[in-house]
Amino acid sequence: MALHELVATAREKLDRTTWDYVIGGSESETTIRRNRAAIDSLGWVPRVLNDVSDVDPGTRFLDASLAMPVLLAPIGSLQAIESGGGASAAQAAADSKVMSIASSVCEPSLEDIATSSDAPKIYQLYVRGDDAWVADMVARVIAAGYKGFCLTVDTAVVSRRERDIAKRVVPTSQQSSEGINFQASLNWSTVEMIKSTFDIPLIIKGIAHPEDVRRALDSGVDVIYLSNHGGRQLDQGVGSISLLPDIVELIDGQAAIAIDGGFYRGNDIVKAIALGADVVGIGRLEAWALAAGGVPALNRCLSLLRQEIKRTMALLGVTTLAELSPDLIMTTHQVTDSNILSAFPLIDDYPNLSQ
Repeated sequence: MALHELVATAREKLDRTTWDYVIGGSESETTIRRNRAAIDSLGWVPRVLNDVSDVDPGTRFLDASLAMPVLLAPIGSLQAIESGGGASAAQAAADSKVMSIASSVCEPSLEDIATSSDAPKIYQLYVRGDDAWVADMVARVIAAGYKGFCLTVDTAVVSRRERDIAKRVVPTSQQSSEGINFQASLNWSTVEMIKSTFDIPLIIKGIAHPEDVRRALDSGVDVIYLSNHGGRQLDQGVGSISLLPDIVELIDGQAAIAIDGGFYRGNDIVKAIALGADVVGIGRLEAWALAAGGVPALNRCLSLLRQEIKRTMALLGVTTLAELSPDLIMTTHQVTDSNILSAFPLIDDYPNLSQ
């Protein structure tokens, strides 16, 4: 099986509204295309004649051992894609030895997701209350045993997603406006409150600008999560991986680095690690796999992804992630018209070989 077969199966199974929710972005969807174009514009310069008979893509993140540097990114309303929602993602994470991030706008509850598997987990929050409300949420997250707390900071207002507007559809996650103004007023004082009050690694998701990185470091943030929300918030944004080298240099080991935005293949993930990221989040790929066949399909997806990572590493002449470095990468011309499915060129010609 190839990864594109899972994507093709998801496209067949999902209704148009849910499919558009997964693949869509804001306004012109330029940020989505730039995420992919930025990855596609990077080419490899491999080393040869190294012994690569034993390749290990394993890593450690937040003091947890992972089979590969992959996070199952938080997905709002995941239960609309697969009935188990965040619990299904957590179970696959346990099976495949990766880490999952549960969204505060998916089901079931944070406590139920926590007990659904023994995999290390992060809880991601959209702020819907004042600092006392946030503090209560962090306390619940710690009590439930999560490895980290993630604050999403790139959703000050609800984006304009024209696929939904064209169909006159209001996504489940946006059907209630209760507390949404608290996200608009979110500022650094909440970050500082969390760090001064609680003993749990803090991840800030949605950072892009160097000045915000500096402020996060000054505030003691443990993980900088470079993200543009998969192109679903600010339109006309820069591809995430384009920002990575400068952010890595700025952070200089003071915090761990996560990244997402258009990463669909093992080769993509290896590029991010070579440029200095510690882990890579996959969201749409996670959603497609769950839609295709639930937890077993997501496990199959993660197995294929790990195989791709190992093969890429071997062909680069390295056996561990620590051996990857920017000198293996150069900017080159694109050979594809980058879009949401351009990482899967065979999706229409050979959609379902497994059936």
